[in-house]
Amino acid sequence: MTHTLRVVALLFAPVLLTACIFPAPQKPSESAILPAVDNCAVGCPTGGSDNLLIRQVYTLNNNGTTKFANWVAYKITKTSQASGRSRNWRQDPDLPADETLAPAAYRDAHGALAVDRGHQAPLAGLGGNPDWPALNYLSNITPQKSALNQGPWARLENQERALANRPDVQAVYVVTGPLFEQDLGVLPAAPSVKIPSGYWKVVFIKPGLQSGQFAAFIMEQTVARSANFCDYQVTVSEIEKRTQPALRLWPALNPDSALWLKNSKGRLATEEMGCP
Repeated sequence: MTHTLRVVALLFAPVLLTACIFPAPQKPSESAILPAVDNCAVGCPTGGSDNLLIRQVYTLNNNGTTKFANWVAYKITKTSQASGRSRNWRQDPDLPADETLAPAAYRDAHGALAVDRGHQAPLAGLGGNPDWPALNYLSNITPQKSALNQGPWARLENQERALANRPDVQAVYVVTGPLFEQDLGVLPAAPSVKIPSGYWKVVFIKPGLQSGQFAAFIMEQTVARSANFCDYQVTVSEIEKRTQPALRLWPALNPDSALWLKNSKGRLATEEMGCP
């Protein structure tokens, strides 16, 4: 059975928005030619869906069944950050309407389930990009428990920005996505849409990846607001085993090097992000 890789590249100029749809090969491969937007550095995850959206602010792989992204990759720099950006929620205009959510899907969700509209690619870390409004497209949003979103997950995002602001760091590369391992119910206004059971995230700096300058985390939706993100470090291999569909991270790395790195806990959290 052949598959068609649908790639939407969105390159923003100060005034004009240009959207290009690239014809895809009949059998897409990891080496498919994509526009020169560097959100992954060592290759974006493979094994997801055919719906790949490449924007300056993030690269996103959408799942038309869950209605959320399989993964979102982004790069935080000193100039990508901005505070005070508005949250104007919108349905993603570059995805089929039946493969993503509209704002009405979140009606009553906070009151019934104590969930926020949680950004996967964060607003504060990426609001300085010219296409920052795409951060509020619901393809980049998931229903994340308020305690997690405003607690350890927010503190982890704070550390990403702090790391990017160091004079010796040019960029912080992050890829993140949801897990669906337990039944946490559905959105009240969209009863076919299941709530993610948790989230994973991998953070690294370049060129330190090969020397262990990375960190990987998994946090369940039940994590307490007061929890320390440092306590939720895992290996990249564990993330790959628990994702559905099963993802392969860092595909551009030498396979032998990747295998060793993926089965190790990196040193970034303990050496650079304040973890004991």
